Amino acid sequence: MWLKPEEILLKNAFKLWVTEKDNEYFILQRRRGYGEGGGGLTGLLVGTLDTVLDSTSKVAPYRILHHTPDSQVYWSIACGVTKEEIVQHWEWLQQNIMRTLSVFDSSEDITSFVQGKIRGLIAEEGKTSLVLEEDPEKFREALLRFEKWFELPSEEKLVTYYSCSYWKGKVPCQGWLYLSTNFLCFYSYLLGSEVKLVISWDEIWRLEKTSNVILTESIHVLAHGEDHYFSMLLHLNETFVIMEQLADYSIKRLFDKEAFQREPALSDPLQITKRGLEAHAKSDQFRAFFRLPKEENLLEVHESFLWVPFNHYNTLGKICLSENYLCFASQDGSQCHIIIPMREVVNVEKPDPSSRALTVCVRGKRALRFSEVRDYQRLANTIRSRCGISASPQHSASSEVIRGECQSLINHFEDNPEDVTLMVGQKDSSKAVSTEALMTVFHPQDVENLDPKMLKEKMKEQSWNIHFSEYGRGTSMFFTRKTRDLIVRGVPEALRGELWMLFSGAVNDMATHPGYYSELVEQSLGTSTLATDEIERDLHRSLPEHPAFQSDTGISALRRVLTAYAYRNPKIGYCQAMNILTSVLLLYAKEEEAFWLLVAVCERMLPDYFNRRIIGALVDQAVFEDLIRENLPQLVENMTDLSFFSSVSLSWFLTLFISVLPIESAVNVVDCFFYDGIKAILQLGLAVLDYNMEALVCCHDDAEAVTILNKFFDSVTNKDSPLPPTVQQASVGNNEKTSHVKVDISELIREAYEKYGSIRSEDVESSRKRNKLYVIQTLEDTTKQNVIRVVSQEVRFNASQLDELYNLFKRQHFLSCYWTMKSPALLHHDPSLAYLEQYQLGFQQFSMLFSLLEPWAFCTTKSTLSLWVFRLIDENQDGLINFKEFCCALDTLFSGSFTNKLKFLFKLHLPPAFDLPEDGVIRKSPERGRGKVDLQAYLKQWQNEILKKEETIKDLPRINQTQFIQFSKTLYNIFHGDPEEESLYRAVAHVTSLLLRMEEVGRRLQEPSSPPATTAAADTAATSAEESPTEEASTTPGSSNTSGSQDSQDAGSDPPETEWSFSFEQVLASLLNEPAIVNFFERPVDIHLKLGQAKVAQLKVKAAK
Repeated sequence: MWLKPEEILLKNAFKLWVTEKDNEYFILQRRRGYGEGGGGLTGLLVGTLDTVLDSTSKVAPYRILHHTPDSQVYWSIACGVTKEEIVQHWEWLQQNIMRTLSVFDSSEDITSFVQGKIRGLIAEEGKTSLVLEEDPEKFREALLRFEKWFELPSEEKLVTYYSCSYWKGKVPCQGWLYLSTNFLCFYSYLLGSEVKLVISWDEIWRLEKTSNVILTESIHVLAHGEDHYFSMLLHLNETFVIMEQLADYSIKRLFDKEAFQREPALSDPLQITKRGLEAHAKSDQFRAFFRLPKEENLLEVHESFLWVPFNHYNTLGKICLSENYLCFASQDGSQCHIIIPMREVVNVEKPDPSSRALTVCVRGKRALRFSEVRDYQRLANTIRSRCGISASPQHSASSEVIRGECQSLINHFEDNPEDVTLMVGQKDSSKAVSTEALMTVFHPQDVENLDPKMLKEKMKEQSWNIHFSEYGRGTSMFFTRKTRDLIVRGVPEALRGELWMLFSGAVNDMATHPGYYSELVEQSLGTSTLATDEIERDLHRSLPEHPAFQSDTGISALRRVLTAYAYRNPKIGYCQAMNILTSVLLLYAKEEEAFWLLVAVCERMLPDYFNRRIIGALVDQAVFEDLIRENLPQLVENMTDLSFFSSVSLSWFLTLFISVLPIESAVNVVDCFFYDGIKAILQLGLAVLDYNMEALVCCHDDAEAVTILNKFFDSVTNKDSPLPPTVQQASVGNNEKTSHVKVDISELIREAYEKYGSIRSEDVESSRKRNKLYVIQTLEDTTKQNVIRVVSQEVRFNASQLDELYNLFKRQHFLSCYWTMKSPALLHHDPSLAYLEQYQLGFQQFSMLFSLLEPWAFCTTKSTLSLWVFRLIDENQDGLINFKEFCCALDTLFSGSFTNKLKFLFKLHLPPAFDLPEDGVIRKSPERGRGKVDLQAYLKQWQNEILKKEETIKDLPRINQTQFIQFSKTLYNIFHGDPEEESLYRAVAHVTSLLLRMEEVGRRLQEPSSPPATTAAADTAATSAEESPTEEASTTPGSSNTSGSQDSQDAGSDPPETEWSFSFEQVLASLLNEPAIVNFFERPVDIHLKLGQAKVAQLKVKAAK
């Protein structure tokens, strides 16, 4: 590898380097302790020194130096891992540089020319790499070490590396931590002791920052049941963020089978960079904090002051700019932030150089003044360009006119809410879409009603109107502590839908996608899928006692929203609990608004909640357990097993307490959720447990605890709710009178905020990431146990062997996904499949794994025989093999009887394994997970599997001459390399000749008048098999067929008359008479050794390819 020329003093290096070659201008040297004569004490000391000091020489023990005769200064210009590599560089210098140097007069010119040439070579090499690193030279050296030490496939992309200590027991090993796309690696070499660690991200159970007495601060990694600690990191937080991102990226790509087309930094695993991961982490935090669509990315951050009119002072914070939003968040503890969609900006006034300020004018005659912005001029120009505003002030008026109509679509909660449908531009086909919230239809407010509850409702509305006048209304409203205080006190019924849209960010989704919902409704109308069947089943279970869902109006609206969302996001489709949540959304929001609220909840606020495995809800349950340990120690002391709270709280998280609280109380919880996210649900959960602490501590079993909590929820009321009793009783699960004192929901929420409001959203997100790894690995482990339990009934492998086989099979599946986003496993993944089908192998992956585990040496025909085995065990011919099929095949080859092994080999030379084209193309790949599931077909298939009788040897068809010749060649190839090879070859030749002559005799007895034509055919077949035991078996069945036909034609003038075939009984009987062959197939195979070798070689096989 060419190196950026660096000056060194050779006199200090005499003891560490040995000169191998030299000339007038260059020296080739070898590091002491390497190569010939290496080792010993010198090798140990030099190796340790190289590792600790991060010397390139540890992995590149050869180097070339440049010097001039009249100078004591030497320049390092190349290094090499092997002598061959460095000799190539040396020869290049001799052929291309040495002749040119003679034309220069001075040493300075010679050195300058050599340095320029080497830099040019490095630049040429750099053109092939798309990666831009901060220090390319050091990174190239680190990459060289990474490739040499760990021998991973060349596609593996090194992201970054850090110096650190790895604690092996109680002893720290100083070395280097390498983080790549798919692996966490560590290397250390101290006084002859080498420590090498390779962990794939998909194997990690826990990743967290820890500290204790010995390790002040370290990173803890749990994988394969072992704890690994990395400390003494110079940039520990930076390292942890990168590790967290890589682990999360691996989970989404490998377990969730997600693609990242919209994120260029993550779309190609071969181009992942540290910079890209850091930017992705910041964009994630940015989107989560401001509730922005997932398409937004954080582009710029500027520190500044914002003039806050309601407080009459400047607040310090940061301006965050994305593609379509200008956001500001304070940093002085005032909890003030604002979100300004670019579509709302009508002008950016000329910046004020004296205070480095710029003023952004937004619709509604409002202006925001940002001051002390370091790069204020560029920021002003960026905002103008993104809004399409000219820099000249006279354009501002015309710009406002142009966008006037657009803004009327967006600001749908101002003067004319009834015109939203027309303004959004919905098609005529959407006239069936409801344009009113169901609560306004089924419970219109009586303006003249002056009872206490209605008066209090009016006072709440007045408080919010005052708030709007001070802080703004709509998308550009200031969010402050006062906003949260109003939320905690309760949102008025009339404003609930508007504020839910605003706080969730759904208002922006709806404004930027006019007509989208109507199109979805039209496209999804009449579709019939598994999701639509489930929706129909659950429609009448959604708030069934509420008048709105006792009529066709509410049911139809609910059906349209759920079906449209299932059509929009087939990955989620429909999940139970979505109907309950959507029905509440429809009560307070218009139908299209309810759809966008559902999008915000499912895709942003509660990620991974509504899918087959409800991973998101399980993760938040684990977060909840952590918070219980931190905040409710008394409960923890008396209830050692907190998993009870996980099971009982599942419905709390999935339905936001809607399924357990009366509807008039539950909506107050939803108010807080849309403002504070999952943090509000966690706080309320803690408050509920705290309120019932004494009763829960005295419980004798889980059933008693569940009863206590159910009675508590039934006693929760909303004394300020203006809803009539018929509506209030709609979701109460138990109408019986209880001894519980009535608890007001507003008081409960206020108590939750007072006691647990200190919980930070950032800490919740961090806990989510930490627990997600553990939850997913726990689910994966459960899946593995289920698969092993099913497969163990079919095979003779023990549980430990099946466990190792499953890990190998799963790793091979992941290997097809590690370095590409377009592997069949990713493109055709169907999460609705049973756990047995979740991990499958295509032919290429199967061939690699089979080559590691096959009990016999298949020699040069490995790929051909692997293909035949693949076709044989791929019963449904979909081009994919599941774990059960794989294990059954291996079980036959490892532990089957002589007859079963021979039958397996015999069937490899029969259709469908033998006669299909050998291009590896999937002939039948049914679309999975789409369209209506044919349950009748599934039942019929299940019935056939139950009734299927075991295949006997008499059921096997006869093998023709082409297939038999190939069968003989396969036997020869299997025996190749065996100690008894010669005797086995003779036995096969004897059996082949015997069978052919038996066939000839049988034919003569049946046709006495026919000429003895088959004698030549028999001799030819036996000879061809015997003469080519180790040659490549025919590459295609077609070529075999051709040779077989040729033999037949040589044997006689009428090929059809000379066709011959054998039954399996004949082949079996003949081979049973050969003890050498019987002993070979009955020889036991060391399965444990085979599995251990495969585990070590699995990645190396991929690397070799």
